[in-house]
Amino acid sequence: MTTPSISALKNACPGTSLFYVVEEPYRELVEGNPHLDEIFVIDKTRGNKEFFRIIRRIRKNKFDAVIDFHGGPRAALITLLSRAKWKVGYQTKCKSYIYHFTIPRSSDTGPIHSVKNHINLTGLLGADTDTIPPLRLPPSNIRAESKVEEYLKEMESEEKRNVVIHISAGNRFRDWGTEKISRLISLLGRLSRVRIALIGDNNDRQTEAKILKTTSLSLDSFVGKLNLKELQELISHAALFVGADSGPMHIAAAVSTPIVALFGPTIPAHFGPWKARATIIEKTMDCRPCKQKSCVHGDFRCLRDISPDEVYEACLDYLK
Repeated sequence: MTTPSISALKNACPGTSLFYVVEEPYRELVEGNPHLDEIFVIDKTRGNKEFFRIIRRIRKNKFDAVIDFHGGPRAALITLLSRAKWKVGYQTKCKSYIYHFTIPRSSDTGPIHSVKNHINLTGLLGADTDTIPPLRLPPSNIRAESKVEEYLKEMESEEKRNVVIHISAGNRFRDWGTEKISRLISLLGRLSRVRIALIGDNNDRQTEAKILKTTSLSLDSFVGKLNLKELQELISHAALFVGADSGPMHIAAAVSTPIVALFGPTIPAHFGPWKARATIIEKTMDCRPCKQKSCVHGDFRCLRDISPDEVYEACLDYLK
């Protein structure tokens, strides 16, 4: 969701060299962006030695400005040690002293979407904050295309429409539940010419096994098998993406795949799919949004109260 800000900065200052600092494996989502001159990749598995190696590279470049889109401790430390002439970031209780220019991350008038927040940071350096560019991902590479090519060809020969279901979203607060996912798959399986693909990472293997065990349908599972570029390629050819608020949901928005999104502890006003053809399903509750540290009800009802039938009805609008 920082990619519109990259475009806005380049539009405002076409002669500017832009460098991007990112952790593995997310470099795959910015490599090849035509507005970026270089990418500094931090491999967290290599510890502090690697982190401070990147700091030295940043200092060596003597940047005019550093924008901290993240605001977390590591990003703030990079900004602090960068030796940049201007440091830009969000107003926070303990870290505002790091920056020369700051803006609030929230407003008394209501929530601010994350994309808009990032654009507002670039506005402090002269970018246009009113006209926001779309999300932008570099095209898939040949390796990513070949990884899913056989699957896509098979679908095309069968005249099938691919529905990609993200079976997890990283934590228990955004876990819809194996039973509900299985029920949705059963409902979608009634539709002719629909083929279902499951996605997730290695942490979702147990959920994947439970789903495959409870269904008689022939499913295609890519759980733990795709990197982010391959995931982008798969989603870009889908007729529909279904899942909770997550990174893959935003990839679907970036490649213009229709979305049925389930929102629980987070709210669309902050993290909804940006300028996408999407149906948002959520339940109005006083406890939303929450910080996802503990559930006041103990049962994650904000997401679990969403029924498979209402998700299925939303899917029908895109699959008729």
